[in-house]
Amino acid sequence: MATRWGLCGAGKISHDFSVAMKTLPSEDHQIAAIASRSLERAKDFAKKHGIPKVYGSYEELASDPDIDIVYLGVLHTEHCRVGVLFLNAGKNVLCEKPFAMNSRQVKDLVATAKKNNVFLMEAIWSRCFPVHAEVRRQLVEQTVGEVKLVKAYFGSPQLHIPRSVEKELGGGALLDIGVYCLQFVLMVFNGERPESIQATGVLLDSGVDESVVVVMKFSRKRMAFCTFSIAARLPNDAVIAGTKGSIQVLGPMHCPTTLVVNGRETEYPLPEPCLPLNFTNSTGLRYEAEEVRQCLLKGLKESPRMPLADSVLLTEIMDEIRKQVGVVFSQDNE
Repeated sequence: MATRWGLCGAGKISHDFSVAMKTLPSEDHQIAAIASRSLERAKDFAKKHGIPKVYGSYEELASDPDIDIVYLGVLHTEHCRVGVLFLNAGKNVLCEKPFAMNSRQVKDLVATAKKNNVFLMEAIWSRCFPVHAEVRRQLVEQTVGEVKLVKAYFGSPQLHIPRSVEKELGGGALLDIGVYCLQFVLMVFNGERPESIQATGVLLDSGVDESVVVVMKFSRKRMAFCTFSIAARLPNDAVIAGTKGSIQVLGPMHCPTTLVVNGRETEYPLPEPCLPLNFTNSTGLRYEAEEVRQCLLKGLKESPRMPLADSVLLTEIMDEIRKQVGVVFSQDNE
């Protein structure tokens, strides 16, 4: 039986997700429905992607009994409210990153999923890429000895994009792209909580972060260094330095196709898209879709690649960074 997906949101990421789905066997995955608050947008989207069912409200999708999992591709600020709607309707949910606006909201999502005994995953697609799987394998085999330092950069000029710069839309570098650097560090250090976090950054006039530098100290004298910016392009790579060598994930580190282990380079090519994409390497969204299918087939309620505890810790770290840099969202006072 194919996993039947319902898409919530007819924006750019849902488009790319649909294109990525076409690279997977149709007997394994099918997009059964699309819901948008605008019925017209949903109809246009369905026509473009060949989706049979169209809904002009999220509630209608939530009450469709023929959906196995909902992919949540709406604005950051809506993740918690809309996520809770689907979870309470008994739906499994794959929610785009960042999971929510702060750790309180993330804990609400996790508690709602547990209460309803449904699957929930934050769509940190990076973790499902073959490159990241190989990084984890190399770490287990201690190819680079004991890890001492992790470095991750992500800079992308996005000051012209409203959702990146406006506070009401959940803007800022941290929530949009910094999350990728931080999740990489947590993956390398097995979801361990850092002993200390030091962050400094500069804000836009709108009150969201434009560029941030974060230094984290972990147990056993291990450190991590992350830099992210929506004002400038950076190398966008990640490096793991150990006592016996290094692992480099070449840019784009959040959706990588090239890995260098102790100087040896390996390519992991992506399938070609059938339609133009909005974002880099988006056919790689196929990996998280397949990860979700495998979890559902096994009856799991969360993904071992991106456990809910990692999502909670990730958001707690982001809360602390925002506190130090001085970014406050209206959701923080709810």
